[in-house]
Amino acid sequence: MNDSGVREVDVVVIGAGQAGLSAAYHLRRTGFAPGSGFVVLDHAPRPGGAWQFRWPSLTYGKVHGMHALPGMDLRDADPERPSSEVIAAYFAAYESAFDLRVRRPVDVLAVREDAGGRLRVETSAGVWSARALINATGTWDRPFWPRYPGQETFRGRQLHTAQYPGPEEFAGQRVIVVGGGASGTQHLMEIAPYAAATTWVTRRPPVFRDVPFTEELGRAAVALVDERVRRGLPPRSVVSVTGLPLNDAIRQALAEGVLDRRPMFDRITETGVEWEDGQRVDADVILWATGFRAAIGHLAPLRLREPGGGIRVEGTRAAADPRVHLVGYGPSASTIGANRAGRAAVRDIRRLLAAEPAAAA
Repeated sequence: MNDSGVREVDVVVIGAGQAGLSAAYHLRRTGFAPGSGFVVLDHAPRPGGAWQFRWPSLTYGKVHGMHALPGMDLRDADPERPSSEVIAAYFAAYESAFDLRVRRPVDVLAVREDAGGRLRVETSAGVWSARALINATGTWDRPFWPRYPGQETFRGRQLHTAQYPGPEEFAGQRVIVVGGGASGTQHLMEIAPYAAATTWVTRRPPVFRDVPFTEELGRAAVALVDERVRRGLPPRSVVSVTGLPLNDAIRQALAEGVLDRRPMFDRITETGVEWEDGQRVDADVILWATGFRAAIGHLAPLRLREPGGGIRVEGTRAAADPRVHLVGYGPSASTIGANRAGRAAVRDIRRLLAAEPAAAA
């Protein structure tokens, strides 16, 4: 800490989800000491990243493609136990095993230019000055709520996936689920046995994938997402490219009419929704399963955004500032992608910091 009370480190990692912990592991493994070499700042109250906020009915057995963090497998997890509990316990054990010393709860308010080519990280727990930054803030804190005419007049309840409490709370109610992704279909299949009625609406017809999700298909999907962030456009999710897996549960829901999709409505009324042709559906609840956006507002002072609205990224490095890396962003938003991105970001940062003295000379 310098005379002004600012703590100086080589690298600040923002976020302790899959991507942030992967980055912290590789920093530790390649010689950065926790506290002086790097610090991990996490705004959540406890370990677990966004997983700790998932609804109780999302058991570990329902989680698709959860890859272990580097250096420590997740073994013998009970598939019937809530994923929020399983993964939070795993992340807590991981932080302890590798002595990552995550500081929480800490809210990062802004990242700005600092003297001497450093970055000033302003937080609820004081200020850090860093030579490089790994941003791993994910999307959970920025649920996306579309706007439709009449939305404020609806007399029922509106909530987002981020607030989903589980299916029992919708017993006897008429529920409209908005959104064609994995969360929307999971909510519908869970709620249908409890609700008086369910209606599914999406902007685009859902695409179901009746072929195995091969490594080749995964690479092609990631490449499409990567193309967007390289062009400075906001990233799309990988599932938006791959489609939804047509498994036994989906087939049953389709056969039973639970996944009988309707096109997007045109307006919301006091009692439900309406289409331009006069059709209407009354509802007690509108559940917006409409996804999330990247939580990167604290980076705004660095002016990294492109005219397209996103941050142009080359690998994990922000094209406009090689000191800043985004992991778990765009093509690295999957758990396996986050692991790889953490390693790649640390490799680039080591090269950058090793070159700094020579550049200054």
